[in-house]
Amino acid sequence: MDREFLDALDEIERERGIKKEVIVDSICQALVSSYKKNYNTSNAVNIEIEISEMDGSVKVYRVKNVVENVIDDATDVSIDMAKVYLANPQVGDVVKIEITPKNFGRIAAQTAKQVVVQKLKDAERDVIYHEYIDMENEIITGQINRIRNGNCYIDLGRIEGVLPSQEQSPGETYAVGDKLKMLITEVKRTGKGAQIVLSRSHPNLVRKLFELEVPEIAEGVVEIYHIAREAGSRSKIAIFSRDPAVDPLGACVGFHGTRVKNVVDELNGEKIDIIIWDNDISTFIRNSLAPSTVTEVFIDEDDRSSTVFVPNDQLSLAIGREGQNARLAARLTNWKIDIKGDDELDNFRDELEESSSQSHEISEELDEVYDDYDNEFTDTNYFDEDEYEFDEIENYYGYTNDEGEDDIDSYDEEE
Repeated sequence: MDREFLDALDEIERERGIKKEVIVDSICQALVSSYKKNYNTSNAVNIEIEISEMDGSVKVYRVKNVVENVIDDATDVSIDMAKVYLANPQVGDVVKIEITPKNFGRIAAQTAKQVVVQKLKDAERDVIYHEYIDMENEIITGQINRIRNGNCYIDLGRIEGVLPSQEQSPGETYAVGDKLKMLITEVKRTGKGAQIVLSRSHPNLVRKLFELEVPEIAEGVVEIYHIAREAGSRSKIAIFSRDPAVDPLGACVGFHGTRVKNVVDELNGEKIDIIIWDNDISTFIRNSLAPSTVTEVFIDEDDRSSTVFVPNDQLSLAIGREGQNARLAARLTNWKIDIKGDDELDNFRDELEESSSQSHEISEELDEVYDDYDNEFTDTNYFDEDEYEFDEIENYYGYTNDEGEDDIDSYDEEE
């Protein structure tokens, strides 16, 4: 190594932000290992490397402790021997004895180069990691580089991401060279650098695509309340507007449906139902079952369940193929939804009224029991207006001796 090498370290510190002291310290540690490896030194714990800041020269020292009685020549030195290196050595002092091999400069130069290259790689990995960790849950565009074991490896520019098979959208086919918009679901730090995990099936991909297409959502005027998605098939998205003057449905659909069409095209034809969120759960459930028409909704707050009636000719539409529409509506609202045809509505009302009547009768019976219970303890002859009648109380509590009277006196005092 020479002065030019140290100047290069200064430039790396300015451009890459890697402190020169950190690199030099790493080089010294690496040189200790190199010395041990190349010179068959079994014990390199007491070896120290120094790099001159003046000319870049490297020197190897064996470090020994000054002791009265030498036990191990590898680590100890007597006071007399220490006088060769120190003017007035004392027990406990440290002596550095130079043992630099003649050809160690070449080894030092090779080792230093390897360390610097590795440090640059580590710094680059850190930069990439911190760049992408801030992009979690954001959309990124990439190109498929290769496909292996069902996983797609995506070129993201400075790094390669992975689209695992379980994060791929069912029904989509992928080929090398395809460009995709994906959601960054996780950024992991590994020994080989950052690992970027991508998704095409996550519900938030739909959310982010709408944010890209609908300025009102990006600005926060229109908000997405919740999304229920079965990737590759259908999604339901509940929205509402914070500004009464802004129609949330019109904002998301766009002129001639262009905005929602762009999202659908990006998802390869996945159907999207845009639902208006409502604070009234009956209305929200009614809206969530679109495109079917709902006749009436009955709510059970305790069970967070609902019974919904639709026209008989729309029963299959409300339920959906293999129950998909009803299933997505339940996920969107987070309520249980039982869908029935209108021909069952009258019977359901009769059962509801009968159940309500029975509940009312039970409530009245309970009120009578409570009234009798209260009367038993309020309409008693166990006391007068002014004082307790001991004989009455004695009969009530079963007292038959003077101890009972004492207890009643004590009770009277407490009262």
